[in-house]
Amino acid sequence: MDFLFLAEFTTFYLPVLTSNLIKMNEEIFPTIYNKALDIISRREHSEKEVRDKLIIKFDERDIIESVIEKLKQNSLIDDSRYAEMYTRERKRKGFEPKRIVYELNWRGVSENLSSNAIEEEGGWTEAAENAFNKKFKDGISDDFKTKLKQKSFLQNRGFSFKEIDSIFS
Repeated sequence: MDFLFLAEFTTFYLPVLTSNLIKMNEEIFPTIYNKALDIISRREHSEKEVRDKLIIKFDERDIIESVIEKLKQNSLIDDSRYAEMYTRERKRKGFEPKRIVYELNWRGVSENLSSNAIEEEGGWTEAAENAFNKKFKDGISDDFKTKLKQKSFLQNRGFSFKEIDSIFS
């Protein structure tokens, strides 16, 4: 008896359910795609950031993945372009390579892309000097405790020992 019910279900109802699912997917895909375009229209985003924002709004993970793939095919999201832009922006604000790599990894950008963006940007010693001069207008302090605070500030920004040493020598 159960077998007969299953046969009737698959014969009569399954095609209807499948066609309804396809129609739903055809209706929701443009909605999710337009939301993704809305998200990336404001600023550059990593693939992970777009995915996370779409998952908050929509439950259809498989459709979200197909939207992400379409965005990548159309070169609308690109993690290497995002890494370059993010590195340039954070460097301008006085942050250094270690911190930028950490932040990029947190945003879903691979270690390889992060490292390439850091290497291409260059000029990190100069960036350390700019950050130091912006924060400490009076220059290097003669007081030992104040000098430690100055070095600590640069370390917290992610500067390497070599870059910090170049400022204090």
